[in-house]
Amino acid sequence: MSRHFGALAEDLAEEYFSDRGYRVLERNFRHGPGEIDLILEKDGLLVFAEVKARRSKKYGLPQEAVTPAKQKTIRRVAEAYMLRKKKAGVSVRFDVLAITFEKDRAEPFFEHIPYAF
Repeated sequence: MSRHFGALAEDLAEEYFSDRGYRVLERNFRHGPGEIDLILEKDGLLVFAEVKARRSKKYGLPQEAVTPAKQKTIRRVAEAYMLRKKKAGVSVRFDVLAITFEKDRAEPFFEHIPYAF
């Protein structure tokens, strides 16, 4: 995936979550070799969101790219974020937002998977 395509997907994801009442706290939070695409807050819940986008379903669904290894990395980065921001004791959730761009559709298709892992 090109950097431009990834940034477009993250822009759309940020808009998607904002439209649904989430507050964006961080975008592309990095710790060591890992990164979390979006860190959000809604109703006192801290949400770590992984954004995956595909131009088609030819190579599978976007959410299938969030492998157990990727989940482990996201959890590790989330722990670092919580320590750095002093968020101990805050309830958290790990979501995936899958975005599929299909040639025969004018708009991308969004699939939000709360509590994905």
